[in-house]
Amino acid sequence: MKVSAEHLNKVEAHKLKIGELLLQYTSLTEEQLSEALKIQSEEHHLLGDILLKKNYIHPHDIIKVLCHQIEIPYINEIKVDEIDPLVVRDISITYAKHHEVLPILESDYSVTAILSDPFDFNAINDLNGIFKKKVNILVSTPLKIQDAINKVYEKANRNMVDSIEDEFEENLDLDGPIDILDASADEAPVIRFVNSIIFRAVKERASDIHIEPYEKEVVYRFRINRVMTEILRQPKKTHAAVSSRIKVMAKLDIAEKRLPQDGRIKIKIAGKDIDIRLSTVPVQNGERIVMRVLEKTNTVLELEKLGFHGKTLQGLQELSTKKHGVLYVTGPTGHGKTTTLFAILDRMNTPDRMIITVEDPVEYEISGISQIQVNSKIDLSFAVALRSILRQNPDVVMVGETRDMETAEMAIQASLTGHFVLSTLHTNDASSAPTRLIDMGVQPFLISSSLVGVLAQRLVRTLCGNCKEETELTQYEMEMLDVHSAPLGATVFKPVGCEKCSHTGYSGMTVVAELLLITDRIKSLILQKVDSGQIKKAAIEEGMTSLAVDALEKIFSGITSVEEILRAIISEADEEN
Repeated sequence: MKVSAEHLNKVEAHKLKIGELLLQYTSLTEEQLSEALKIQSEEHHLLGDILLKKNYIHPHDIIKVLCHQIEIPYINEIKVDEIDPLVVRDISITYAKHHEVLPILESDYSVTAILSDPFDFNAINDLNGIFKKKVNILVSTPLKIQDAINKVYEKANRNMVDSIEDEFEENLDLDGPIDILDASADEAPVIRFVNSIIFRAVKERASDIHIEPYEKEVVYRFRINRVMTEILRQPKKTHAAVSSRIKVMAKLDIAEKRLPQDGRIKIKIAGKDIDIRLSTVPVQNGERIVMRVLEKTNTVLELEKLGFHGKTLQGLQELSTKKHGVLYVTGPTGHGKTTTLFAILDRMNTPDRMIITVEDPVEYEISGISQIQVNSKIDLSFAVALRSILRQNPDVVMVGETRDMETAEMAIQASLTGHFVLSTLHTNDASSAPTRLIDMGVQPFLISSSLVGVLAQRLVRTLCGNCKEETELTQYEMEMLDVHSAPLGATVFKPVGCEKCSHTGYSGMTVVAELLLITDRIKSLILQKVDSGQIKKAAIEEGMTSLAVDALEKIFSGITSVEEILRAIISEADEEN
């Protein structure tokens, strides 16, 4: 909280002598006050400004005096032990620290909160909206409030395990020989804690759980809508037990702490099948653990609902009617490639077509589609499975990922023998896919004769419709987006944050994409082994909507913000280049 001239004016506006109040309620001496009054008479500055500049008073002393004038209680001690941590359940620690606000007491008709700035009406209005009650204000120093926030939220995190334990254990079934009853009394709290972390991740729709050991503590973070969010900190001494428990669930070697390990945990929560992919890596202070949370579902979203539109949507609809060829979906990990593949497969899933997929793992279970899950323990790889299923005479084949030349060549050969093949590939954009396949060792003539399209995509957060606000493009933003101004009639919005979006300003995700259709001109360029830049230039000349253009359309239609596009696409592209 920064004391401004506005605060000083409010103090003097009450027509009480600020000097006398400062003498009464702060450490200011009469000699210091006399000196400041003399300077004021000569320079005609605000007395408070002079005293602050001379370091005779602390910035928050102005607030303290103002509180006495307008009769808002100012407290020097925050009794953390008397605060029920449940009172902060609907307010994130990030919001509390940013606004320096801490609710401390809730009754049937009101809520009492401590603020560092009694004129922070945005925070007061937010509290009123969250609690739907009258807000009573107390004031204290920023330092004391920040310290109290840390202690109250730490207490709330400790209680979180017990508060959801009953709900979790009623709805969680572990698939496999994991005997919770076999645990000793000392291990039971660890079991409950790990269960609660998984339950919370599923409840908050986190895609990843990160457990990071440091010198003195362990940090727990969730990736929600592709953004990392810290949710908990625990003492370092708890990490060994948590790590061992997670390894037991994944059937890994708990004694091996020097080598990376990969595993899988299958659980059921509230009737939902959850597949967790586990990765452990030894770091300086222990084992770093990442758990990828995949909720198996029978619901496949339509391409339109994923965010595809215009020429890209039309192109995908046309490709879904083809009888043979290869279609790749490219993009970084976690950007929804598999979801898009299944949206395309859903369009192709008709009674007259036989569809087989090879996945790692099976994320969507779809009626009418035969699905195979790869298994490295028995050498059932993508290539091995693909070789076998082609003998099953399918019409459409989906291969979860093209990782090597063998898989790529088999997919191409399958397309040349009358199959339609879909797969994913890791490239920055659509035009880089042909050169990536050539780098793998695939012959250019095979690529040009089989490839029918490459879809590149990124996921970006969509603005919360409840709180987004109109804004104007800054000069910096126009330079970064490479535009001179917003189109006529377009409106640009910025994130604000409210109760509905957990004060992030965003709610949900949408896709930004480009679709490279393999025309005769593109086939010729592939045969010539030209670089991706020339392929991209030719595709745009033939009407391809690039990632950058699609991103601009999402901004100017009010779906997402400039800063989200800069964060998720522009900055990412800079890093990749």
